[in-house]
Amino acid sequence: MTIGCPDCGVLEDLPPLSHGAIAACRLCKARLEVTRGRSIAAGFACSLAVFVLLLPANLAPFLSVGMLGMTRTIHMGSGVAALWHGQWVVLAALIGAFVVLLPLLRFGLLSIVLGALFLGLRKSWLGPGYRWAMWLDQWAMPDVFLIGAAIGYSRVSVDIPVKIGWGGYCFAAAALLTMATRATIDRRAVWRAIGGERFPPAGEPSISCTTCDLVVSAAKEGDPCPRCGLRLHARKPHSISRTLALVIAGFALYLPSNLYPMSITMQIGQNKAHTIFSGIEDLFHAGLVPLGILIFGTSIAIPVLKLLGLSWFMLSTRLRSNRHLVLKTRLYRLIDELGRWSNIDPFTIAIIVPLFQFPPLVSSRAGPGATAFITVVAMTMAASQIFDPRLLWDAALEKPAER
Repeated sequence: MTIGCPDCGVLEDLPPLSHGAIAACRLCKARLEVTRGRSIAAGFACSLAVFVLLLPANLAPFLSVGMLGMTRTIHMGSGVAALWHGQWVVLAALIGAFVVLLPLLRFGLLSIVLGALFLGLRKSWLGPGYRWAMWLDQWAMPDVFLIGAAIGYSRVSVDIPVKIGWGGYCFAAAALLTMATRATIDRRAVWRAIGGERFPPAGEPSISCTTCDLVVSAAKEGDPCPRCGLRLHARKPHSISRTLALVIAGFALYLPSNLYPMSITMQIGQNKAHTIFSGIEDLFHAGLVPLGILIFGTSIAIPVLKLLGLSWFMLSTRLRSNRHLVLKTRLYRLIDELGRWSNIDPFTIAIIVPLFQFPPLVSSRAGPGATAFITVVAMTMAASQIFDPRLLWDAALEKPAER
């Protein structure tokens, strides 16, 4: 059957693959299908387990700390509530969406779709349902929050004994199974089970759906995709202008996100502000060098890479450059995949703020840098999903590409 490569747009004929095989695009080298260790049944089992575990993870005690005979217990949503009450509404809303709301929605929806396919049901809502479940994949972040919680635990436990509750154990299991779910689902196999692929219309211009890569006649542009329900377009509409607006906003907020404090800790009447750089420095001084390197990569290197990379892609498209197309496509895939991991620092704050509340001895609150930073992360994630990498390859129509 024939599909359109989601990264370069070239039409590819995919034969039935044996177990353990990998199909790659002949032009941009993108992996189109992987069958090794992947199945709908395994994906359904992992996804359902994540959804079930997220319920006690949100309801049971997450972490508890004790100081001078006082005990404080927090739940997963305690950080969101503390930030909301501290008037950091944008920060609280985004963390609540990424950690609490969207994971439940994503894995609930994914479990329903995969369960229906596992049982042999073929309903019209499966395509739109799977499309939404895949779109939510980047925005539901239990795995990222697990790393942020581990760093918050490490920072707090240096000064105060910390105990992990049943909610914490359930969440850790759910976060690990989140990664297992992604590893066991072959996106192409699920789409094929939902609606099957097609041969391109003979003698007619054709386009591929920008979500499920189904090849249809170009005359159907503007109609709903017969498989996933998304409106058909040859390229993502207004991709460059919308990406440019988000990248400009990201650059504007990146500087204050690094200059202003991410959090402010009060200890015995003295306030200490923590910026991204000072937080990394504190981790190094505490002997937590691997965590310091991790935070530097996620909070400094990845945001810069995303902003500069997307700027390069848009400039290349504007100049109709046909150089280094494979390199740029691979870099785009890397940026799109790594963007969500920049949220580790804001998630760490969501753990520390509710735990460090023993006034007047010690207390913690978020700083303005945290809101600026998580907004940068959200904007660059949206920008990478809005940008259409096939526009880079459109330049190759004018002259031979130098890859």
